[in-house]
Amino acid sequence: MTVTINVDGMVCASCTAHVQRALDKTPGVSKAAVNLVTGQAVVDFDPSTVAVETLAEAIRDTGYEASLPQQGRGAIKEQEEREREQATEARSLTVKAAVSVALGASAMLLPMRLMHEPAVAYALATAALFVMTWAGGRIYSGAARAVRHGSSDMNVLIALGTGAAFLYSLAVTTAPGFFHARGIAADVYYEAAILILAFVVAGRAMEARAKRHTTSALRKLIQLQPPTARVIREGVETEIPVSAVRRGNAIVVRPGEKIPVDGEVTAGESYVDESMLTGEPVPVVKKSGNTVVGGTVNTTGSFEYRATALGEASVLARIVTLMRQAQSTRAPIERLADRISRVFVPVVLALAALTFAGWMVAGGEIARGASAAVAVLIIACPCAMGLAVPTAVMVASGRGAEFGLLIKGGEAFEKLRKVDTIVLDKTGTVTEGKPSVTSTDLDDAALRLAAAAESRSEHPLAHAVVAYAVSRGLALPEPHGFQSVTGRGIMAEVEGHRVIAGTAAWLASCGVTAEGDGILVAVNGKFMGSLTVADPIRAGSVKAVAELKRLGLDVVLLTGDRRANAEAIAREAGITRVVAEVLPEGKTAEIRRLQQEKRVVAMVGDGINDAPALAQADVGFAMGSGTDIAIEAGDVTLLRADLAGVARAIGLSRAAWRVMTQNLGWALGYNVIAIPAAALGFLNPVIASAAMALSSVSVVGNSLRLKRFGRQ
Repeated sequence: MTVTINVDGMVCASCTAHVQRALDKTPGVSKAAVNLVTGQAVVDFDPSTVAVETLAEAIRDTGYEASLPQQGRGAIKEQEEREREQATEARSLTVKAAVSVALGASAMLLPMRLMHEPAVAYALATAALFVMTWAGGRIYSGAARAVRHGSSDMNVLIALGTGAAFLYSLAVTTAPGFFHARGIAADVYYEAAILILAFVVAGRAMEARAKRHTTSALRKLIQLQPPTARVIREGVETEIPVSAVRRGNAIVVRPGEKIPVDGEVTAGESYVDESMLTGEPVPVVKKSGNTVVGGTVNTTGSFEYRATALGEASVLARIVTLMRQAQSTRAPIERLADRISRVFVPVVLALAALTFAGWMVAGGEIARGASAAVAVLIIACPCAMGLAVPTAVMVASGRGAEFGLLIKGGEAFEKLRKVDTIVLDKTGTVTEGKPSVTSTDLDDAALRLAAAAESRSEHPLAHAVVAYAVSRGLALPEPHGFQSVTGRGIMAEVEGHRVIAGTAAWLASCGVTAEGDGILVAVNGKFMGSLTVADPIRAGSVKAVAELKRLGLDVVLLTGDRRANAEAIAREAGITRVVAEVLPEGKTAEIRRLQQEKRVVAMVGDGINDAPALAQADVGFAMGSGTDIAIEAGDVTLLRADLAGVARAIGLSRAAWRVMTQNLGWALGYNVIAIPAAALGFLNPVIASAAMALSSVSVVGNSLRLKRFGRQ
């Protein structure tokens, strides 16, 4: 079982590492992923061993707040509330940063001689104390909480640095004679404490604003659903809140309005813009019997429909929940950041102590040694490291959603970028999946019997035969004793006649000699003729295959269809490698064989019929309309049934990987260079705090470049 838990109070990679370690150690937990950007932990656990509340308590024991998020429509409301809280926090932090910078800059501009004046020194002490309690209050409370729970994080480092600067300055202010008597300059560093906190708070304000951009696609999805619906009750149209709509209610939608909930059209006809869900810019015609999705936009006509799916069952709510889960999952590359973060803060504390001791041994001034030690504490804060990967995953997931792609988190991105072979199912993937009969030499009597036998089959070719017979005005009797062998054919008894339809090999196995292409038909052991059925290639498949090849991928067409048909479709699509006439287990075996050749294989299918092959592949792409269970299948779901999405997903994964590695490289490289510079006295605490804040913002800014993917 999987649960998502909200975690409040995390500010850096060390925080996530503490929470992660606590969850990993909890009995019954098989896997946990803690995300700094979303402030959530996704936990896989055995409910028979551990309760959800126990997991939340394990998080609280590390010093952070934990609560369970809502699902479905509740998830949408909760996300809206989180968005409002983030906006409020960003505004609050911005005000605090602005005031703190103004006070710090004013203090820094004061001549040094004035700082030694008691009145000025006490005024600066008051200003510093104000900033520390008002702007930096959460930093100190977070540090105290971490220490109470036996851990250390970024708050501890900042609290130690600014606290040391303030207490040293306060000692100089209250007892300057003590320092003069020992030949130590009675300098104060109130402005340093103020500016350090100012830059840290400013950095967090910029992070908060930038993080809101990372969830912009999710925010757009949430804002799709209108607040009210126009319901018909006793023949009268009544506008009610969406939350009051019940399954089966008749709803009217006018031109230009958003569709309030999922349903099925019962009267009228219109074109609906489903672009936000599917990435398809062309409106889709909707008439009686068609499904509509809540949040999409009615463009032209007016129609009436019946509500079918509400709350958690709605497409929009499921997508919001899936996107939140995807954005909270961790990429394997984060394990590197985890290993570093677990020892980072203790090592930094030791380095700060060694820095101070080194300055003292070298005969330096206490003030210079303390300043260098404080700079080490400040500049080494592991903020950027904690933001490096999750921000990239969040932005890339959001950008994918704008293309009609649901990519299931960081691990899926890493697997996708390694794919070198794409295996495509034919029917419904490369082709439309809606075959039709193009010719037949059967008379109406034989066609009627064949269509009746095929009426029990779920195969698209069978549907084409039935539709063709009905279009000829033939009434189909009820079949009995229906049997089906996947990839070969069917058998049934119709009005006392034994009807067999399928391949020549299938008829031969049933004792009927026949040759030819298409669907061969035998009645009572006598070959009657055949039907030729064609499934047209999807518009865009040729271009999509060309794009996959441009990305350096090998493309394979894998189908249970006859080789002649498969090769004809492959030629039209531009695919050179074809594996045809294979049963479902044969598809799985073919993917396994490719994997044994050390290939990283992605399989593209409909998410249901190709389930075994999708499961065997390294990455499974489920082709879906956005309105069925395929939304929840595979590593990637294509809400728009278009192969172009496969190439986009792989291109996006490669771009996301580049950003992840750039971010981690910057975060680690920054510390490798900055810590020695601070220890040697080249960076004072104020500059160190500014550099630390900018490092975090630069990582988030670099991730936001992914929002432009596909626009070049």
